[in-house]
Amino acid sequence: MFPTLRGCRRLSLAAAILVATPDLVAQSSRAMPAELSAERAAFAAWLAQAPVSPYAALSAAPLDPAGAPVEVNGHEARIVERDGTPWIVGDGRARPLARNRPMHLGPTTVLISGEPPRSRVMLFGPAGSAPSPSYYDYDPGLVFAGALTPPAVPSTERVLTPDGVEVEATLAGTVSVDAGGRSVLRVLRMPDPATGESSLEVYFRDASSGAGSYPAGRFVTLAPLPNGRYRLDFNRARNPFCAYNAAYPCPAPWRGNTLAAAIRAGERYVAHP
Repeated sequence: MFPTLRGCRRLSLAAAILVATPDLVAQSSRAMPAELSAERAAFAAWLAQAPVSPYAALSAAPLDPAGAPVEVNGHEARIVERDGTPWIVGDGRARPLARNRPMHLGPTTVLISGEPPRSRVMLFGPAGSAPSPSYYDYDPGLVFAGALTPPAVPSTERVLTPDGVEVEATLAGTVSVDAGGRSVLRVLRMPDPATGESSLEVYFRDASSGAGSYPAGRFVTLAPLPNGRYRLDFNRARNPFCAYNAAYPCPAPWRGNTLAAAIRAGERYVAHP
């Protein structure tokens, strides 16, 4: 998406978890892990080829009682929701539609996501141009391993996933990051409506937001390691789908998850015409 700029100053991130354990420890190897290189290549291929790639998205809208118009074999139909089940209605016929699974209706691909009463219908056409994502140079000083501080009081909140689906997320805890000043980052356990699984996510902003990385922020997953530890790898920071296509709603910045320093690792961003 944009050229690579190296002039990154090394951030001495000592991501601390405020229990009896020491700070998160940065890794030492300078070589990009093969698994990360493979992940990036697979994601670039998905963006270019998938029928539900953000580059193919035409529109996204709540599935309200009025329904959403869609063309099927040259005829107009509507997608509506009845008693929590999405239906397509047209030509005197009605049939139920699967949720969280792409469906091809003539030239249009439809994806119903979310849960009632907050269901969303997305329409996709032929994939447009798909420039590969661009990344900052790999920085091993921005990979950490340590523990996770559980919340004093469990809580839930409604947030948007990277692809703009509203979900009920649970506060999993916090990590404390010393990057040009100490910041405590909230970690949410976010369910995936399509698979029923969940992941530990940090949606953060930093001094590079709007100056090299996406203005609204980026997601990074807290990955479990043996012995109750977790990996926080800013080289895996990724843009929400609204960075690729304005059809997607953009997650609002998470309260408190702003770093004073510039995290020049992970996915970069430039606006496209």
